[in-house]
Amino acid sequence: MTDNPLPHADALKYEDWAGEMGARWLANLNGFESTIAPVGDALLARAAYSPGERVLDIGCGGGATTLAIAQAVQPSGAVLGIDISPDLIAATTRRAAAAGITNASFMCADAASVTLPDGPYDRLFSRFGSMFFAEPIPAFANLRKLLKPGGRIDLAVWGPPQQNPWMLEGMAAARRHVELPAPVPRAPGPFAFEDRDYMREVLDGAGFHGVDIAAAKGLLAVGGPGASPSQAQQFACNAMAFGQVLLDYPEPVQQAAQADLVEIYSAHHRPDEGVMMGYTAWLVSARA
Repeated sequence: MTDNPLPHADALKYEDWAGEMGARWLANLNGFESTIAPVGDALLARAAYSPGERVLDIGCGGGATTLAIAQAVQPSGAVLGIDISPDLIAATTRRAAAAGITNASFMCADAASVTLPDGPYDRLFSRFGSMFFAEPIPAFANLRKLLKPGGRIDLAVWGPPQQNPWMLEGMAAARRHVELPAPVPRAPGPFAFEDRDYMREVLDGAGFHGVDIAAAKGLLAVGGPGASPSQAQQFACNAMAFGQVLLDYPEPVQQAAQADLVEIYSAHHRPDEGVMMGYTAWLVSARA
């Protein structure tokens, strides 16, 4: 292990979705969306949108969930996707236009403070777009204002790291070679709401009621269905936060970590399926 400064180490503490992280998501869009698709599908099924509903998609990213919602609420319903990344909003706007979807629109905005003149909305949705608020209770209080009285919010957030080996094992492999900052409980980041009691505390504090949390568990394909161990390693190093930290170290250190990642992913590889590893997400619903 080296003693070099770690300019990328903050990637594990605070992910700059308005800048570097948003651009990284866009550059690895297919890998990101296909990796987490099982959770998005489960949350969409739980939300069960109906034609005519007006929906707000928070942290819409590449727009996969926004476009799926648009199809579910057509012909008279509509969906607005907001994201803090201008790169993602521009790309997703083009994606919707290319698909001929006219009841989806997009806005670059910070969900923690955004005001929407055409609100309030019937429903609010977020697939992994709500874990990065610096002050979560005020942020969720702002989201509640965007919902009609009695309107429903549906969220997906990651469960504990130990129940997400698809992330944890990669981080452990990197940690054998480089210095990674220790996780801070309840801090903004992928595992901000691993504690379901804390999730309830935040939503209650923001004025929501009837909080219901269910677990979604299973296997997901790291890097997308059909990815080889080498392709999964490339996805992890290019797209995930610990991969960015590796950039702070000499090439031999990076190569050693990459070799360990390939070995881990090989142990989980299934022919014709990909690198299949376990995940746990919380599917959260509540009423305004």
